[in-house]
Amino acid sequence: MSPAERRSWSRSLEVLGQDLADAGLGQVEVLVEYHLPLTSKRVDVVLAGVDPKTAEDSYVVVELKQWSSAESYEGSEHLVAVEHVRGPRLHPGVQVELYCEYLTDFLGILAGHGSPVRGVAYLHNAVDRDVSDLFARRPTEQSRIFTKQRRGQFLDYLRTHLAPKSGVGAADRFLTSSVRPSRRLLAYAAQELKERSHFTLLDEQRVAYELVLHAVERARSADHKSLVVVSGGPGSGKSVIALSVLGELARQQRTVMHATGSRSFTQTLRRYAGRGSTRLKNLFGYFNSFMSAERNGLDVLICDEAHRIRETSVNRFTPKAKRDKARPQIDELVAAARVPVFLLDEHQVVKPGELGNVEVISSYAKQLNLDVEVVELHGQFRCGGSDAYEQWVVDLLGLDSGEPWVWTGDGRIDVRLASSPEELEVFLATKQAAGLTARLSAGYCWPWSDPRPNDTLVADVQIGGWSRPWNVKSDRSVSEAPGSAFWATDPNGFGQIGCVYTAQGFEYAWSGVIIGPDLVARDGQLVTRREQSKDPAFRSRKSVSDAEVDLLIRNTYKVLLTRGMRGTAIYSTDPETCEYLASLVKVTRPVETSYEPDLSEV
Repeated sequence: MSPAERRSWSRSLEVLGQDLADAGLGQVEVLVEYHLPLTSKRVDVVLAGVDPKTAEDSYVVVELKQWSSAESYEGSEHLVAVEHVRGPRLHPGVQVELYCEYLTDFLGILAGHGSPVRGVAYLHNAVDRDVSDLFARRPTEQSRIFTKQRRGQFLDYLRTHLAPKSGVGAADRFLTSSVRPSRRLLAYAAQELKERSHFTLLDEQRVAYELVLHAVERARSADHKSLVVVSGGPGSGKSVIALSVLGELARQQRTVMHATGSRSFTQTLRRYAGRGSTRLKNLFGYFNSFMSAERNGLDVLICDEAHRIRETSVNRFTPKAKRDKARPQIDELVAAARVPVFLLDEHQVVKPGELGNVEVISSYAKQLNLDVEVVELHGQFRCGGSDAYEQWVVDLLGLDSGEPWVWTGDGRIDVRLASSPEELEVFLATKQAAGLTARLSAGYCWPWSDPRPNDTLVADVQIGGWSRPWNVKSDRSVSEAPGSAFWATDPNGFGQIGCVYTAQGFEYAWSGVIIGPDLVARDGQLVTRREQSKDPAFRSRKSVSDAEVDLLIRNTYKVLLTRGMRGTAIYSTDPETCEYLASLVKVTRPVETSYEPDLSEV
């Protein structure tokens, strides 16, 4: 936290502390910067105490704003423009309401209760006339707004929901509550599209969602084309945003499609989100499906996993007539809709020819004189909500300017090392048997055989006396093993080794990663060895340089090491690398969040 942020916090907390004292609520517990479970997001303050009427636990979420002036952003009910702040911000009432909804969804102590959590946004530097637009939105018990002009009302509100009694017990129960699993993206996609069951979008996620809907409305009313880019790391909620936008626009009868460059991801969405409905399945396509699309034929095209955009859509199956008229793939995607939306993570480029990044997409749009909105997602909804773990992986792999550092644990994700593939597999099997999803993946360092004539898989991944097959190559199941598109989501995927192309875009409770001989530690740093890779895309040095392969191998392990929701277990086939990892993983702080397994998880 910067010195300016510290000063800001100090002023806000001083104001709130004086308010509690003046309200006679000095015994209420104040939880500052409360970490939302399974995310990296923090709530400014949670007040924990006793309800004056029921004598039960009572909680008030307080979002503190130092804004002195704010108005609606271009007439939006959900976005606001703040004086001296660049770009739109989420309406504080919406922000705190979503925090309350999220807490109710995830904390076991709140399950089955009426409304034990209430929310307020406190603009303690503002007077009503300077933020009058914010009051246009109808308040709820989770989204009330108070200004310094309404301080007396704020004190009355606090006295209504918090008694002048000790809040220690309520705070302890809140902090030690069990945590229910998050709503899994694929398991609930069908409800999102068919039953209107919304995901909870927080902060920048909701800003991105609202910006897309705002751009769609503007395109309709003003005959205007614009582009939205949403950039974020693994688990930051990109695909949740994509499905939420898709569901809302479909309900509005807008012409909308969802596209990816991943066969596994698209096929899985078709299976789960489009279950039983050919119409819904048709909403999910591929980046190369728009070579002949009508210009602006769609209202919105949602390009998920947009880091997988390629130079061209042409492949070996493309008819010659289309090959001769081939355009850049990005041109096809931008042209296909009035509002193209790109969701991407630049560190997940793992294949030669993939070029989707913020700069490339934004520059192309500006060449066409299109407006571009860029939203950076900073939250973490995978890896136990641990931003620190994702940064540790980035620094470990040398993907940024940081140096590797020792992981001691942050209480949010379980990171451990295995001494053998047998130990790794047995550990994951216990998690799978306990009702948690677990998968084992590896770098592409072993050959990959076709199934035998008797419909069995070849155990290509061999390490000493231990061996297992890769996931199935095609979408067709082989014996009990699911097709490649469903390796990450079908329970029978356990037992095969997943590659990056089948793991990318998915998540599971426990991730086991085998680091092969293509990435080894030498002289205190990780180096890549191209000759150890079996990926056919790396064969030609003329087509793919050593520098490109180096980055792609590192990005591959970045993807594999960030699939786990609860934990990641790592094994390296190289003894020196095992020693190197052991010097960097020294956990002294165990995972603090309890976890209730959801046996219905996909």
